[in-house]
Amino acid sequence: MRWRSARPGPCRRDRSGSVECPSVCPHLRRSISSTTYSKWNPISSTMYAFRRRAMPSHENMTIWMRPEQLERTGPGRRPRRSRAEVTTAAIEIADGEGMEAVTMRRIAAELGTGAMSLYRYVTGRDDLIDLMIDAVMGEIDLPVAGGDWRRDLAAVAERTRVVGLRHPWWGALANRRPTLGPNSLAVQEFAMTALDGFGLDIDEIAGLAWMVSDYTYGAVQREIGWSDQARATGMDMAEWMSGYVGPYVAQLISTERYPMFTRTIRESRVPHLPAEERFRYGLDRVLNGVAANLPAGTDHGANTSRR
Repeated sequence: MRWRSARPGPCRRDRSGSVECPSVCPHLRRSISSTTYSKWNPISSTMYAFRRRAMPSHENMTIWMRPEQLERTGPGRRPRRSRAEVTTAAIEIADGEGMEAVTMRRIAAELGTGAMSLYRYVTGRDDLIDLMIDAVMGEIDLPVAGGDWRRDLAAVAERTRVVGLRHPWWGALANRRPTLGPNSLAVQEFAMTALDGFGLDIDEIAGLAWMVSDYTYGAVQREIGWSDQARATGMDMAEWMSGYVGPYVAQLISTERYPMFTRTIRESRVPHLPAEERFRYGLDRVLNGVAANLPAGTDHGANTSRR
């Protein structure tokens, strides 16, 4: 088959901005026509059309893949702001006033800059939340792995609780979807590595690690909820139980319709423990569940295969 040589015809742009280029194939012509260029050139436009199809836009790309665009005040000068500064300001606002108060306008006011300038560092609220979650994850002081899975997982859970109580908004957001920032991945890697070497497949390792994580986040959110209610009502749990709902509880018990509830009220001691001890009580039971999925002889925590 011989290729017929032909000189490219002139490329034209009509009043609507569409491009008509006879020498370009129809599919590529439609791609070029759908793109607006400030200075149109048929060759550079063709290359851009291919790149546009192959590369995701910044709006569709995770924050962890996008290099930071530093704002400068002049040639050669140091950047005025950074992602870290924007993230720190957002966290401080959230700690003091809740996530509802975290807006671009408010962060900009705290930093003394314009709200639109923040979009140099984040494309929107999702980016900002990912950065905030990962920054708080970086506050979890991971211990040195000691080859004892139970001690390692307990340490991560207890230190996560401390961080979660320090930032009440964080737990609910951290559980919404995985945040693949470096600090989040470091915590995940530590927890899963603690369970490696027992012959478990990766689904079992991940499932057991997430079981501990889910308990931790749930317990922290419950503790924060009680604290919020205590501040709102002026009553701690004991006062609420004895004074506010006490008469109703007595009425329920008198019906004899709820025997397990009655036993809980009369015999249970865990709800009356200090918050830290209550957390550890539940955590021990969760770790017992993890141990039940490990080979016999490893329930005490030692991972002899990793020594």
